[in-house]
Amino acid sequence: MLLGPPASGKGTLADALHDRFGWPVASPGAMLRAEKAAGTALGIEADRLTRDGRLVSDTIINQVVELWLSHEADHGFIFDGYPRTVGQADALDQMLARRSCQLDAALLLEADLSTLRDRVERRATCSVCAYIVSVGVHVDNFANACPRCGSPLRRRADDNFATLQNRLEEYRDKTLPVAGYYEKRGLLHRVSTQRPVGEVVEDVLQILN
Repeated sequence: MLLGPPASGKGTLADALHDRFGWPVASPGAMLRAEKAAGTALGIEADRLTRDGRLVSDTIINQVVELWLSHEADHGFIFDGYPRTVGQADALDQMLARRSCQLDAALLLEADLSTLRDRVERRATCSVCAYIVSVGVHVDNFANACPRCGSPLRRRADDNFATLQNRLEEYRDKTLPVAGYYEKRGLLHRVSTQRPVGEVVEDVLQILN
């Protein structure tokens, strides 16, 4: 499980672990986009809430995660940015218990505010496959094509410092308690991501081993 503030490197680390072990990555945002593309009731409802400027409820998020688990999670998996609330963590415990499965580790990715701001301001998203890249790391500039599918990259309107500050406030209120939830169970490991990706990955591999 990868926890951490926005731009702390959860997606990058998830990709690295997927490449190393082949584990599928469970990201609620990607799941909801897939449900929307498939035209399911969950996807349509989540899209309506988002377009109205409202947050998708824990109930919908938990439903789409459990649906994903029933199809994808047979031989290990990575949670990217889930659970985001203690309520979601409680629901996840029940999902895993029904599958006779257990959580092995919760990794709390940490970086200072200046690092998070720099990453947000260098972030771009593929207009087709939604792959997130960092200018200077994955591509040279915003005019480059997506390294995965070759489609144009775009900057999201909410990739700015003001939005980051709002999301950090929500993160401190809702998600940091999730870290405490797993720390009490001896599952939490803190990982600084203010280093080259290769060093972060090596530290994580030692934790998992």
